[in-house]
Formats: sequence, structure tokens, C-alpha cells
Amino acid sequence: MWDPEADPVVAALLDSGDVPRVNALLRTWTKNGQPLPAGLPADLRDFVEEARRLPAWTDHAKLDQAFSFTERRGLYLGVLYAMASGMMSTVIPKEARAVYYSYGGANMKDRISKTAKLGYDIGTRDAYDPGGEMIVTCVKTRLVHAAVRHLLPQSPHWTDAAPEDIPISQADIMVTWHSLATTVMQKLLEWQVPIAEQDSVAYLHSWQVTAHMLGVRDEYIPASWREAGSQAEQVLTPILAPTPEGKNLADILLGLGAELDGTILTRPLLGSFTRYTLGDEIAGWLEIPGNRCSTR
Repeated sequence: MWDPEADPVVAALLDSGDVPRVNALLRTWTKNGQPLPAGLPADLRDFVEEARRLPAWTDHAKLDQAFSFTERRGLYLGVLYAMASGMMSTVIPKEARAVYYSYGGANMKDRISKTAKLGYDIGTRDAYDPGGEMIVTCVKTRLVHAAVRHLLPQSPHWTDAAPEDIPISQADIMVTWHSLATTVMQKLLEWQVPIAEQDSVAYLHSWQVTAHMLGVRDEYIPASWREAGSQAEQVLTPILAPTPEGKNLADILLGLGAELDGTILTRPLLGSFTRYTLGDEIAGWLEIPGNRCSTR
């Protein structure tokens, strides 16, 4: 399953050569409740208007509770999004290849900034309210995914390396979803971070809404953390593996910290934390050396 609503709209847009004009218009659409800019192609406007609707099962009280949880546990979440989920993406073969061979994909500073926007927006107070930006971010992400599905199969570099004909299926999106939501919750429990039941349920709900807004069909979205763990064991854990593209991306990621002036995020520290969060096997796949970090 891919995205039967978005894919033909974006393919037609790309083939028409109207992308620069449409991109300029869409850059002005930044808030959930903001009207769409005038001048968009009719089929694109119709798609976005439908795609921006929250599912009927959205629970705004749970979304408010999810924000409260993020306020209180934001440090843990931020660290895990970066050092668990972010580094895990480099050993998800399909994701690593899709990122690496997409235009500008190996420009990881740009890639991180775009990916981090979704991670930031989901944790804001009004994420899915009219004044927030998460709906916009999700819809624009669907459009980008559709563009990648149309363009990447035209790249001989990607077709020579990838086992699938079309990238970013709904299964692939759920694999990434588990590398984020499920992995983060599992690590919080492993670290024995106190989490109230209402916080756990609310945090899951925020990611359930996000999956729906990214175009995943509701029947594929786990209804509980138990279901999420079970699904992750089926679709995430067995497919983790090293690839040349993933090792290259991991090396770039580990080098970014050293480029920041005045930071303690050195390559050895980032490598050690990756080993701590993801384990020796994955660290070995990524050729991350074992280091002894000194506090002196």
C-alpha cells in the first residue's frame, strides 16, 4: 500500500512542470487553520482540503495531555528521538537507501532540520489546533513522500541498490513510526522513567493521530502499546541490517556534533551513546568503535 490519494496528484504536478510555482504558494501555508493560498491546482487543493481533516476519533483531551507529558519529559524524548530513533534510521535498509539516494539526502544537516520539524511540532501545545502547525507538517510530508515515490524510481543509483520498485509504502511508514514512538516508549520503560498511565495513553494517541495524518490507513495503526510492541517485532526488528548507504549516513550524523562550536557532543560521545541506546550489534554494524568517555 502506498498513498492512492496523494500519488497521482503529485505525479501530475511534477510532470506538468508547475512545481516551483506551487512550492512558492505552499510556503505561505504554515498554520493548521489557515486557508489555502489561491492559485493551487484544483486537484491539489481538493487533496489537501481532505487530507487536513483530523480523524473522527481524535481525542483533544488526550492531545492536551500529550503536550503536558512532553513538557515534563521533553529532555528524554528529545535525546531518544535523536540518538535512538535517528541513529536507528540508518539501519532500516529501505529508509537509509531512500534518504541517501533522494536529491540532497546525504545533506544531513538539511535532512535533520526537516525531520526535526515533525518531531518538534508534535510536541507543541497546539499541535493539532488551528493555531498549530502539525497538520500542515503532516500534509506536506505526504506530498513529499508522493514526490519521492514518483521520482526515486527514475534514479538508476536507487534502482540498482533497492530491492523494491516503489519506496515509502505504508508498511515503511509504520516501520519508521515504530522506530520513533514504540522505540522511545520502550526505552523510557527500560530506563524506569516514571510514566503515569494517562501520559502513556495520551502519548500513544498523539502518534496514532500522526500516523493517520501521514496517510496510514487506520487498520494498520496499533490500538495500544502492547499492539505496537507486537507489530514492531514483526515489521521493525527483523529488518534491521547494515547497508553501505546507512553506514555512510551514520558516519555523517556522528560527525555533525563535532562541527558545533562549544559543544560536548563529540564523535566519541555520540558513538558511545548510540552503543548504549541501540546495543553492541547495531553499533558494530555501523562500525562505531567502543570508547571510554572520561568526565575529566
